[in-house]
Amino acid sequence: MLGTLKKIFSLCWGASSSSSSYSSSTSTSDGSSGGGAGKRDRRDGLLWFHDIGRCSSGDFSMAVVQANQVLEDQSQIESGPFGTFVGVYDGHGGPDAARYVCDNLFRHFREISEQAQGVTSETIRRAFLETEEGFTSLVSKLWNTRPNLATVGSCCLVGVVCPQTLYIANLGDSRVVMGKKVGNTGGIAAIQLSSEHNANMAEVRQELKDLHPDDPQIVVLKHGCWRVKGIIQVSRSIGDVYMKHAQYNGEQINAKFRLPEPMNKPILTANPSITSIPLQPNDSFLIFASDGLWEHLSNEQAVEIVHNHPRAGSAKRLIKAALNEAARKREMRYSDLRKIDKKVRRHFHDDITVIVLFLKHDLISRGICQGHPLSIRSALEH
Repeated sequence: MLGTLKKIFSLCWGASSSSSSYSSSTSTSDGSSGGGAGKRDRRDGLLWFHDIGRCSSGDFSMAVVQANQVLEDQSQIESGPFGTFVGVYDGHGGPDAARYVCDNLFRHFREISEQAQGVTSETIRRAFLETEEGFTSLVSKLWNTRPNLATVGSCCLVGVVCPQTLYIANLGDSRVVMGKKVGNTGGIAAIQLSSEHNANMAEVRQELKDLHPDDPQIVVLKHGCWRVKGIIQVSRSIGDVYMKHAQYNGEQINAKFRLPEPMNKPILTANPSITSIPLQPNDSFLIFASDGLWEHLSNEQAVEIVHNHPRAGSAKRLIKAALNEAARKREMRYSDLRKIDKKVRRHFHDDITVIVLFLKHDLISRGICQGHPLSIRSALEH
């Protein structure tokens, strides 16, 4: 039985292991002529988008806009025998951790799921922790030449759609929101599915205080924003090893990341919050996005935009709505914002990644690999 499952995994997800670094790598199951999904990848200035595609769980739309000098967001969609894997990785301090996660997290998930003969919350958790262990090893290996790699990290939002079940795993403050049909009214409800780990949330501050009762400075209000040790907003991440291992918090790293007192236990964690949700026929679509989207759009606004427009271009449409709002807040026009180049653009908005997955329940319920496997990553020039 185990050998049969491994063979199915290999046949259906084998293509993803050869994805090229930091660029889109695709094969599709939508039956379109002309082959790869990459033919539908397009750029508009700092905006990259894939308007519509098909995976084993339904249709999807994907987009990312760059604001930083070097894009710090990464994302991916993988389709295989048990459904669909969606990942949104919002890096901070540089692109290295998000890129590492995009290169390795799904690989670990696939291998662990093969060994376990299926997908569970525990297999997903183990994939996160193995990815964290690998990045920590990379920091250790490069410590003498690139010590500031210890200060790079990434939020990590993952969704796995299996037969009848959706798993959501999260580190940091990216978010997934479901659009759920309301009976036969034609209406749609916005349901937030992910738990966030940001010190601006009272429950996160309390969690940190409970974990560090002897540290009165575990959370500090700085410039109107709550931060862990006065440095970082998120309390869970991949990377940020300077907040997890004392040997990486010393004179070798930038002074703004150094702690004033010795660290006697990890402050941040890579242990994700994981939720499993039974899928229902009225569960219509999922919006996965980095916090850059949610800074400008509410859950309800995002769901209404997707619900009231065609599927094609949904992710791009959400990003443009967020950029319009960012421009409005600065009393400028969207057309003027588009003219601002990367790096300077960061003063107006963050890198924003959006993936919209439209659930096709007859495909999900079969639980088998539909057509060719799919492996796609967002792509922008770095």
